[in-house]
Amino acid sequence: MSDDHPAVETSGLIKRFGDVRALDGVDLTVPRGAVYGILGPNGAGKTTCVRVLATLLRPDGGQARVFGHDVRREADAVRTRVSLTGQYASLDEDLTGVENLVLLGRLLGHGKRAARERAGRLLEAFGLTEAAGRQVKNYSGGMRRRIDIAASIFNTPDLLFLDEPTTGLDPRSRSQVWDIVRLVVAQGTTVLLTTQYLEEADRLADRIAVIDRGRVIAEGTPGELKSSVGAGSVHVRLRDAARREEARGLLARVLGADVVLEAEPVALTARLTGASDLNAAGASSDLNAAGAASRALAELADAGIIVDDFSLGQPSLDEVFLTLTGHPAEDAGGDTEQEAA
Repeated sequence: MSDDHPAVETSGLIKRFGDVRALDGVDLTVPRGAVYGILGPNGAGKTTCVRVLATLLRPDGGQARVFGHDVRREADAVRTRVSLTGQYASLDEDLTGVENLVLLGRLLGHGKRAARERAGRLLEAFGLTEAAGRQVKNYSGGMRRRIDIAASIFNTPDLLFLDEPTTGLDPRSRSQVWDIVRLVVAQGTTVLLTTQYLEEADRLADRIAVIDRGRVIAEGTPGELKSSVGAGSVHVRLRDAARREEARGLLARVLGADVVLEAEPVALTARLTGASDLNAAGASSDLNAAGAASRALAELADAGIIVDDFSLGQPSLDEVFLTLTGHPAEDAGGDTEQEAA
């Protein structure tokens, strides 16, 4: 079989738990050699999708292939090329860090010396050398996640599934895990990452599939997803609060956009929702958000309205999710991923 297939291909993938469709026709194409993010709230179907692709669950419909191998008919071939790190550490807490890794190496068929050498390299790479002799039950949450990922790549997989690897971690530990993910990809492994953290998907993923209630509702690079909901936001702080209403009218006219008065009495925000809004203001179709903002600043200056602070930002992935689903990520309801089923 040719080995030029994408890392993952799914078409109309379905998984039911009783009357609930945890996956309701999922279509994905995950290219090799990068981080692919599956973004969605709890209950969206992320973990179910990973478990199907890792051959831990059998799909009820559709197709799924990993490096060209069907997850149902060629499960053994899939398992030789993938590794999975779940949401919770799968280590023996009474063993030390190095003992856990050496034990795993021996189970994978390595000799004692080779297993210990590989364990030492992984502990050093993940900043765990000083903690190698401590029992895992005494590790912090971030250290547990790091050694769990180290265990997942003891034999370097072609595809690593990371299922919400930073859930519950503090910001510093989360950043350390992100560094490890980048290191793994740099060594040639494709990573499929599920996360409910919008910032995490934005920081790590080359492409993102947004999933809600078992369906992929959008897919693309982080920049493409942001651009799909708008050109950005213009934030302005004025010197004189008394001229805010005048500035609001001017910005609305020049930008052809809704202008919101912020809680701070000198602050305004204009949301640029796309080329159509810019055209409404008489701007040419190829005028980008930065050009529109520059024109607005010039008009404010001509009117004698002093601007103390100005910024132009892209929409956040939070705004993307809200626009696509009609609800914030944290408010998505329904636990459709019945993992105990």
